[in-house]
Amino acid sequence: MWYNLLVYKRRKEVMWMVKKGLLCLVFTCVLCLANMATALASFEYGDNGPEVLAIQKRLVELKYEIKLLDGDFGSETEAAVKRFQADKQLEVDGIIGEATYTALMNKPMPPNRSGRSATIRNVIRAAYGVIGTPYVFGGTSVYGFDCSGFTQYAFARAGINIPRTADVQMYSGKQISASQLRPGDLIFFSTYEPGPSHCGIYLGNGQFIHAGSSTGVTVASAFTGYWGARYYGACRII
Repeated sequence: MWYNLLVYKRRKEVMWMVKKGLLCLVFTCVLCLANMATALASFEYGDNGPEVLAIQKRLVELKYEIKLLDGDFGSETEAAVKRFQADKQLEVDGIIGEATYTALMNKPMPPNRSGRSATIRNVIRAAYGVIGTPYVFGGTSVYGFDCSGFTQYAFARAGINIPRTADVQMYSGKQISASQLRPGDLIFFSTYEPGPSHCGIYLGNGQFIHAGSSTGVTVASAFTGYWGARYYGACRII
């Protein structure tokens, strides 16, 4: 009798642990999808192309001043977007996501866009496509990645070749400050040795995607907790 009771209690404990694990997995997937949507579906400072020009023209049509209609999403366009967002009681961040785009252009966000934004979206899409892949030291394939093997893979899928190791990747693009970060930039941390020894791809909103030694490919917060204490720098490849 006692044995049966112990077996029953143990079975309940195991079932609870399985349910808890599944809930954590679902929450992680939802969070990753939300981050992916934010990273892929926006126009923001630094973007350029005909879609940005159309946005500029629409803002001017609505009496939001932009002196130079050049298709470059610069500080003047960002300021105009913020004024529009404030007037429409939207989140005032200067980024044209789905809500702002729909309110401004009176149509859904286009699924396909060109220029720098498209390349960045391809990098981020490739990165999300292998989320959950295990960490393997020296790994460069979908069977297992290390941090720089992962970033190299994601950029290669978008047609961009970058060096193999984190310390060399750090200096292969334009050095930028944390305040200048935007989706698609490479972000670096100092972990097991001084200097840039770990890297990932910045997603926006303080999040980055990387191949962690204990997590595999996952999304994490760049500026809080473990990674925040080890932030080293960033560079822009695209």
